[in-house]
Amino acid sequence: MQPNRVLLALCLIVPLARATTVSYCDKKTEYDVKVSGVEISPYPVARGKAATFSISASTAETISGGKLVIDVSFFGWHIHSETHDLCAETSCPVSIGDFVVAHSQVLPGYTPPGSYSLKMKMYDGNKKELTCIGFDFDIGLASSVADS
Repeated sequence: MQPNRVLLALCLIVPLARATTVSYCDKKTEYDVKVSGVEISPYPVARGKAATFSISASTAETISGGKLVIDVSFFGWHIHSETHDLCAETSCPVSIGDFVVAHSQVLPGYTPPGSYSLKMKMYDGNKKELTCIGFDFDIGLASSVADS
């Protein structure tokens, strides 16, 4: 098999992870938690299969608990909200320095393929907003529950 075909075959077989561009909700706000990146695996997200969103961040203060509020939009229309305990998505207490918030979820097989926008707010135990970020991600055409 030619090298190009091997690479193409690997790209079709191996789920790829992708770092995505992240922006803060309010560019003028100095958030206590700084987000350095988001990695999504596999990419594009496959319907009916587990997808993991790993958010790399840092904090200058210990965080003992809190919550994540996630809002998802499809073509500008708000379609989904969920709230998670921060300590279920990372180890608490979060020490000063770098940490990762990782959330895995299976998207329903009927989820339409296309481009989505996600907004995530992180709050501490006193309901103080620690950060607010947004990023885009794609849900692919290929996979669905029927493929399982």
